[in-house]
Amino acid sequence: MDRRRFLLTSLVGTLAAPLSVGAQQRRVSVLMYYRENDPEGQLRARVFQQQIEKLGWTGRTLQVDYQWGIGDADWIRARMAEVLRLAPDVILTNSGPMSRAAREATSTVPIVFIGPPDPVADGLVASLAHPGGNATGFTVVEPSLGAKLLELLREVAPRVARVAVLITPDNPSTKRFHEAAATAAQTLAIPLAAVRVREPAEIEVALTQLGRDRSYGLIVPPDPAIVAHRKLIIDLAARHRLPAIYALRLFSLGGGLVSYGPDLPELFQQAAVYVDRILRGEKPANLPVQQPTKLELVINLKTAKALGLTIPPSLLARADQVIE
Repeated sequence: MDRRRFLLTSLVGTLAAPLSVGAQQRRVSVLMYYRENDPEGQLRARVFQQQIEKLGWTGRTLQVDYQWGIGDADWIRARMAEVLRLAPDVILTNSGPMSRAAREATSTVPIVFIGPPDPVADGLVASLAHPGGNATGFTVVEPSLGAKLLELLREVAPRVARVAVLITPDNPSTKRFHEAAATAAQTLAIPLAAVRVREPAEIEVALTQLGRDRSYGLIVPPDPAIVAHRKLIIDLAARHRLPAIYALRLFSLGGGLVSYGPDLPELFQQAAVYVDRILRGEKPANLPVQQPTKLELVINLKTAKALGLTIPPSLLARADQVIE
């Protein structure tokens, strides 16, 4: 498990509302549920950093501390203990497990989260419009997206007779995602199974078994622990000719068949705005939780051709991006 940490301090920009002479430097701790060498994680950190600088924070006025890594519940709690020892003014988290751990660890330090699809059910906020506590933020998807992905998968690959959904045991959000897909599957009379994975070896065994049965399709939810193994998942789906649909566009950009979901880097940009507002005195309790306003459909035609699939023209016309 990756326990490295580095401090990234901006050195440019002019604070829009300068601190008074002698004022204490502020601090933000960002918990990135990515390995430090993951380019997607680095992209999100860079987007956040650039936006916070545009809002006027400099290295003299703000220190941003990034915590990197992926682990189980005990590992996450240990990271949270390290963060609280730094006494940050605001904590930014980018996954459901980290957001819940942060909320359990402190009821006073402001938290801005990115990721939990149902923060009310997770106990992070009292309601979306009025969070009411020390946490607010941005949902990545609603659990009902599981049903939409199932419908799209059937449209892309009509021969699919059974569907599997990857979920991780430590993330209840993916379980709710699976439940929404299961409800839709009953309506469509399609058997749907939850495949629990965490480590690469488990993913390889699971997808190899699914690939042996030519009737299966695969749904991959926006779970950061699964995203960390996206190359392995994409490669295995291609090797076993397994039609798969993903909730994040980075999968399609990396060779996955189809994706339908939000623009995650944009959410980090929006999160920087919330962090800025909190640093300037606003309360998380008064900042409504925001949900994605646009979901992007990305189709990888090269992968479709390799799988022997013909994408319906009506679906191509709806796509936000088609990769030739």
